[in-house]
Parts: sequence; structure tokens; C-alpha cells
Amino acid sequence: MSDKVYCGSGKKQKDNWLKVSVCLTDLQEHAFEYNGKKYVKLNININDEPNEWGKDVSLSVDTWQPEQTETVDTSNDMPF
Repeated sequence: MSDKVYCGSGKKQKDNWLKVSVCLTDLQEHAFEYNGKKYVKLNININDEPNEWGKDVSLSVDTWQPEQTETVDTSNDMPF
């Protein structure tokens, strides 16, 4: 598992409202393209205790990648 890539923080305003700031500079290298648009997957965590600046929401890049499985081409296998 790789190190977390933090890219922003914020504050919980209400139970269903989080207010955050995201650092686009830190996100650019993690962007991927899909159907002609650029995306970045993020993890948003609500922390039990605010940090020294009163921020209780943290953002990190979702760097999870599925395990690469090796596929074997069996189309040219001989039956003997």
C-alpha cells in the first residue's frame, strides 16, 4: 500500500454538509481521462478531533489500484 497523498482539508458544517478546499496542484499528477474528461478519485474522511487549525475533514487521493492479473493467450494452444 502506498503512502497517502493529502490534497486538502475542510470543516464539517452540518451532518450533511462538508466544506473543503482542494489543492489542484497536488492532484494534477493523479488525474486520469475518461470519455474526454479528467477525473481524480478522492477519499473524504471526517476526523474525530479537529487539527490545530480547526479542520476536521481531510482529503486524500484514492490511489487504490486493482491487482494486475496476468492473462494467458490460449488461442494458439495445440491440443497435444
